[in-house]
Amino acid sequence: MTALPLPTGTAPAAAPRRRVVDAPTRVFHALFALSFLGAYLTAESERWRALHVTLGYTMAGLLAFRLLYGLFGPRHARLGALLRKLAGAPAWLRSTWQAVQAGQWQALTARPGQNLLMSAAVATLLMLVLPLTLSGYATYNDWGDVFEEVHEFFGNALLAAVLVHVGLVLGLSLLRRQNLAAPMLSGAVAGPGPDLVKKPHRGLALLLMLAVLAFGAWRWQLAPQGLVPGWGAAGPAFAQPGGDEDDD
Repeated sequence: MTALPLPTGTAPAAAPRRRVVDAPTRVFHALFALSFLGAYLTAESERWRALHVTLGYTMAGLLAFRLLYGLFGPRHARLGALLRKLAGAPAWLRSTWQAVQAGQWQALTARPGQNLLMSAAVATLLMLVLPLTLSGYATYNDWGDVFEEVHEFFGNALLAAVLVHVGLVLGLSLLRRQNLAAPMLSGAVAGPGPDLVKKPHRGLALLLMLAVLAFGAWRWQLAPQGLVPGWGAAGPAFAQPGGDEDDD
């Protein structure tokens, strides 16, 4: 009878993973997406105006953080990488056009073009935040009806850029058979190789989250009715007998 091998008690080795996105970038991405979603959903309601304005200011603050982090943060988070990808667009377009003219279809490479589209979408998202928030500030302070139209235009433009960005992530994930959104959740990708992120910087990510929460709490205290209708700064509001209710 053949003797069965005894179990060694060692677990199978985990699949190799590489860290590619640090914690502050992921927290920024999540807070920015939630702020824009909330601001867009509350844009047409006067009752939710305090929350809409607060989320708009939050987006502006997050943009300032991302610019500073992209200028003075670690190398992997620098905005220079994004700018270098965009700067390579003319050369890629020229080489692509020359290959098409010469009929050299095998020389065409789709991946650089895909990366350029992703970089352009991200850059557009960042660039639209400033005019959006400035026009929103002007609208909130009643500087003129023209600013309301400008604000609406940039809001719809940012929505279009968000949809393009999401569409590219989904489309390229299917094309490359790889979940391109996963690194923004876990910070890592499967596969061997060196980590692009040497330190996760979780402390800075926590500070960013606390700063956003503190700003929201401060704005809540300033708003007479709070940021959520029916929930003032002191807690939920209950209808008093014989009192008028807001039917807006």
